[in-house]
Amino acid sequence: MKKLFILMLLCVGSVAGLQAQKFALVDMEYILSNIPAYERANEQLNQVSKKWQAEVEALDNEAQTLYKNYQNEMVFLSEAQKKEREQAIVDKEKEAAELKKKYFAPEGELFKKRTSLIQPIQDEIYNAVKSIAQSKGYSLILDRASDTGIVFASPTADISNEVLAKLGYSN
Repeated sequence: MKKLFILMLLCVGSVAGLQAQKFALVDMEYILSNIPAYERANEQLNQVSKKWQAEVEALDNEAQTLYKNYQNEMVFLSEAQKKEREQAIVDKEKEAAELKKKYFAPEGELFKKRTSLIQPIQDEIYNAVKSIAQSKGYSLILDRASDTGIVFASPTADISNEVLAKLGYSN
């Protein structure tokens, strides 16, 4: 009888603890799509990325042109000239690969540019979410855009518009 009573007390205590926790949802894609600075930053990143991609493709095209010319003239070249041309092709391909790495590697220029443009916006959103969580007593705030594990969520649990209002963007 005593064990049953203790077990019941533990169950009641754990249920009471669960009821005290509050949670909310935000939709980061929705929030970001309603912030003009984010849209401008994305457009700027796209332009820079296209420019850098064109530079890399130009070097690749030069290497291909050198190779095609080499293929066409190979029968007329001496061994020394062949080695010289082959080395020029390898050097051009290497230059293209290094430029691609410089711009598009995980720690490359595009990553740095993205960080400098988008990180301040993300920090601002995080601070707004944190402020709302503290003022309303939320223990947990999930991003419904990135979490595919959420099957259903009540619209009343979504505080995305509140976050936008806190940031000064009403929708």
